Amino acid sequence: MTPAPAPLLDELLALALEAARRAGALLRDGRPEDLAVAATKTSAIDVVTEMDIAAEKLITGFLAEHRPQDGLLGEEGAASPGTSGVRWIIDPLDGTVNYLYGLPSWAVSIAAELDGETVVGVVEAPLRGETYQAVLGRGAHLGERRLAVRTAPPFDQALLGTGFGYVQTRRARQAEVLREVLPMVRDIRRGGSAAIDLCDVAAGRLDAYYERGLNPWDHAAGALIAREAGARTGGRPGQPESGELAVAAPEGLFGPLQELLDRLGAWHD
Repeated sequence: MTPAPAPLLDELLALALEAARRAGALLRDGRPEDLAVAATKTSAIDVVTEMDIAAEKLITGFLAEHRPQDGLLGEEGAASPGTSGVRWIIDPLDGTVNYLYGLPSWAVSIAAELDGETVVGVVEAPLRGETYQAVLGRGAHLGERRLAVRTAPPFDQALLGTGFGYVQTRRARQAEVLREVLPMVRDIRRGGSAAIDLCDVAAGRLDAYYERGLNPWDHAAGALIAREAGARTGGRPGQPESGELAVAAPEGLFGPLQELLDRLGAWHD
């Protein structure tokens, strides 16, 4: 693939940062005290709030104003192919259940693909006061600080992040996998936002992360940020991260974790 022109990458990054900042401010400052569930998705506990919808409208409207020829893929329904070769992948509120309950671990995630390859990723975590960003080939940053993953620890000293789906059969299977993995590692964290978990790997706050059932908008930006910070990402052995399985970890930990998860069947219900 021909490298993307630097001015285009600069433009996409600037737009992603501004769209994420605006959506993050809307979600932080506009959250009603009586926030309620507006809809459900895969199950009765997989929720959408009015603020998810409002944030996606804000982001897609902003991007369409500045780059009307681009494609869009958003969690709350935005979808258009575009004609420019650029597609925006948007999660307007990753960690909706956290947001609904007033917990701080939620984020706005915006990625830009060029000809199918993710080239820009931004994750805005307003209640952390943090903005993570990455451009393909330029590294990952938290504000002005360049990010780097932790050196891989021995497997039994690794701190892992993970998450769970909202369909009962999948959750039961994920619990079985967790029961096998937990005694083998230092500990496991469940934060509730895949985008933030991937950024925490990039920032050295987690050694690794895995999850089954992610959608492109859940991991597109965060996975780029993790890779640009030195992590490897993927799914089952030899495959990229997908809805079957997403894994992120530094070299030396990635392979053993991926192989273990594959052996345990973490990629199926």
